[in-house]
Parts: sequence; structure tokens; C-alpha cells
Amino acid sequence: MLVQHILKSKGAEGVVTVKPGTRVSAAAEVLSQRRIGTVVISSDGKSPVGILSERDIVREIGRRGAACMADLVEDMMTRDPQTCGLNEDADAILARMTEGRFRHMPVVEDGAMVGLITLGDVVKARLSELSMEKQALEGMIMGY
Repeated sequence: MLVQHILKSKGAEGVVTVKPGTRVSAAAEVLSQRRIGTVVISSDGKSPVGILSERDIVREIGRRGAACMADLVEDMMTRDPQTCGLNEDADAILARMTEGRFRHMPVVEDGAMVGLITLGDVVKARLSELSMEKQALEGMIMGY
């Protein structure tokens, strides 16, 4: 399965971004309002310069306390996030995410973000694919 198939199954939500210079508290508010786990940091909404997740924020709160909420997103974000293209294989993306220990990856085509896939999206797509294969094999065994 390709990344483009996963994005199509997700629908046209778009990528939620915040600009550099945004306070962590404002990014946390976006995460809460949208009920999402990460925001992409981008000056133009097209080029990812970083990713900030709810886990990043919680870890910093645990380390420094609530004062970190006044920091800028670029002080806490993961810089230069790994990206993938529409025609990349989902199994390869799953391996990259697992090895890199991250759960979100911007999808970039022709230099612009066209989506965001999560580890959960890839696992869900793979499970769906395995279910279809199982049904096909069962049909062949049963003579359907």
C-alpha cells in the first residue's frame, strides 16, 4: 500500500500548522481544540521546519513545570522532521517510524506538504490490507 492510499482513506483534513514564534501555550490550545496529537511548525503552511507533539509538551512540563508554556514552539519542537512522498510504500514508512521512534510524518509532494500520516494510520491501513488478503485466501480455500 502506498502513502497516497492512506491519505485518501483519511479524507481531506489538511495539515494543522502553527508558525514559528507561536507560544507553546497557543500550540497546546490548538492541539486541545482540534483533538490531535501534533502540530507541524511551518512559516508558510507548506514547508515543515519542525513538529511539536503533546508528548513534547508534557515531557517539558514534567522537567521544568508550567513555565515552559511561555516558550516559543521552536524552542521545544523536533527540528527538520522526516518526511515521505505520496508514492512511498507504507511498510517502509512503518519501519522508519518504528526505528526513529516517532509517530507523525508530513507527506511532501513537489516541495509542499500535502498531508500528515501517523503511525496509527499506517497500522490501520496494514491491518485492513491483511484482512482483505485473509478473506481472499479463505475464499480460495473454500472454493468461492
